[in-house]
Amino acid sequence: MIEFFDSPSNRELLMGQLGQHVYLSLLPLLFGTLLALPFGRLAQRVGWLRGALQGSANIVYTIPSLALFVIIPGVLGTPLLSPLNVIIALTLYTAALLVRPVLDALESVPGHIVAAATAMGYRPGRRLLAVELPLAVPVLTAAVRVASVSNISLVSVGALVGIGGLGRLFTDGFQRDYPVQIVIGIAVTLLLALMVDLLLVLAWRLATPWARR
Repeated sequence: MIEFFDSPSNRELLMGQLGQHVYLSLLPLLFGTLLALPFGRLAQRVGWLRGALQGSANIVYTIPSLALFVIIPGVLGTPLLSPLNVIIALTLYTAALLVRPVLDALESVPGHIVAAATAMGYRPGRRLLAVELPLAVPVLTAAVRVASVSNISLVSVGALVGIGGLGRLFTDGFQRDYPVQIVIGIAVTLLLALMVDLLLVLAWRLATPWARR
């Protein structure tokens, strides 16, 4: 395994694909979370839409990732090897995964707190941002952590259609019959997932100091 890092080209390949993997997994995590918030709120406020939104989210999440990577270029007209296809696909997956947790997180906020904020003159939009979302952070963070691991894993599938990320280490390792490269790719992917998870936990603790007390 040491000889892999002795080669400047291997180190350059690893760092380049690691950077692209971070970009392709975390950007959809942000976009998907922002997309799931209004849908979760809508499901909370409009009862008859709850089942439809959750059912649609379940259908989206059951579409195989590789198939979605191939379908998106045909629908949107993007190049087959464009990283935009992975970003769009993982944004959809993240939003689909988080719609139900956003609903659960918002409904976990005690009703008397919502009523008190309303009595103090908070309008729905301000109440959501200033009161409900901060109190929903613990429940929502748990779901975002799951989505982050899912995205980091799914980005590797993009290597099968020629899009970078650490999955390229897997495909190149198989093509070159170089198992060391495959093992390093798996190890770095796991370390990346662990680091992102730890950062999300740290962000949750910083955002909810009252939870520690």
